[in-house]
Amino acid sequence: MKKLLAAISFIFLIASCKKDMTTTTDNSGGVANTDVNTWIYQTMNYYYLWSSNMPKITSTNLNDRPMNYFYTILNDYGNTDRFSWIDSSATNLTNQLNGINTVLGIKYSVFYTDNAQVNLAFVIAYVLKGSPAEKAGLKRGDIILKVDDQNITVNNYGSILQNQTLKLGMGTYAAGVFSTNGISNTITKVELQTNPILKDTIVKWGGRKVGYLAYIQFLTSYDDSLRAVFGRFKTTGIDELVIDLRYNGGGYVTSSDLLTNLIVKDLAGKVDKIMNKKVYNDTYTAELNKTYGSSAFNTNFKFEANNISTLNRVFILTSNGTASASELVINNLKPFMDVILVGEHTYGKNVGSFTLTDSKNRWSYGLQPITFKIANSNNESNYGTKDGFLPNITIVDNVLPFKQLGDPYETVFNKALYQISPVAFVPFGATGIVNENKANLHTTKAISDNPKMDRIDMWMKPNF
Repeated sequence: MKKLLAAISFIFLIASCKKDMTTTTDNSGGVANTDVNTWIYQTMNYYYLWSSNMPKITSTNLNDRPMNYFYTILNDYGNTDRFSWIDSSATNLTNQLNGINTVLGIKYSVFYTDNAQVNLAFVIAYVLKGSPAEKAGLKRGDIILKVDDQNITVNNYGSILQNQTLKLGMGTYAAGVFSTNGISNTITKVELQTNPILKDTIVKWGGRKVGYLAYIQFLTSYDDSLRAVFGRFKTTGIDELVIDLRYNGGGYVTSSDLLTNLIVKDLAGKVDKIMNKKVYNDTYTAELNKTYGSSAFNTNFKFEANNISTLNRVFILTSNGTASASELVINNLKPFMDVILVGEHTYGKNVGSFTLTDSKNRWSYGLQPITFKIANSNNESNYGTKDGFLPNITIVDNVLPFKQLGDPYETVFNKALYQISPVAFVPFGATGIVNENKANLHTTKAISDNPKMDRIDMWMKPNF
């Protein structure tokens, strides 16, 4: 991999030096759009997965604002390509991909509070470790009914949390009714490094030991923490494994490969055998083939001391926000063990990217275009639709109040446990849920207080 990344870096430097464009300045003091857009086009033409479907440069408007121009050259943007994006700051883009954002530190589900479906409630799905929200005492299941003394409505809910300091008016839910409770919390956002391991625990259920992990982003800086979790699972001798990826929109490919290595059955017999395969555009494929041959496109299984090894199956909790690198783990494992999906259909992203910047430091833009498609060892990659992977067992997370992640009676985890040992649920009925108190969801996809945290991504990081 190090050799491959070095090659990518070298190739990019050559490509970026093919044309040394003259830098000019417009009336606002910025770089002339023509020069920036020419660089964007040339870079995309070399790396973009669908480069053959880009318009000819002569038919594009090189005078357009770069933040607009980027999207005009994408392939069927919004349909075939739902994922490529540009940021005016490559530094900001890299921070986002590494889990560094300015946040309160909450992700929340959105529910209607009235029959007219005008007013809304934010019900906290999780609170980030070390965040202002956690320090203020907020937790999963807490209900926000007002922000800065305003009701949350269908018209303002997407922007009502944009201020740096926010007054949150709290509430309750009982007997189908949301009510204010007179409590408020004033919280100021800070720049925070996300800790993606929300919860890990071992539950004794029906005579079996069940490992549970709630994991929200694939970050290489927490790879060793992930290994440590599996070390505890292995030492305890878990019989079953539940991975909660409901709130995981992706991240580093290498970290998703690591999770695959930690889970897969009989890893020792798979080391150096193919885990997944990448497909690039014709230009980039030819360059990699010339330099490295066919091995440049494959990722193989690697030894991990904390691999569980003995499991025949894994339960993965999913939602519409389970995306990209999370879906890659599902696809990686499917040829080798039973992967049982519990929840809702996933997002549907079987393609990935790496960040492209100007090596000559003329412009600050960061491009994040789709640069590869990925398939498992059986050449399967058929989940790249808006339905993604369909669940084996469907359940919507709309029962209030939310129980804490890892609680065996939390709605979706509970449904997985029911498949492991139905006997344990006899006192609670066939569904495993007692006294269901369902509320009316406005959207089934949970939202973060900073929208940039909801990026759907699967990316590699070449050293340009």
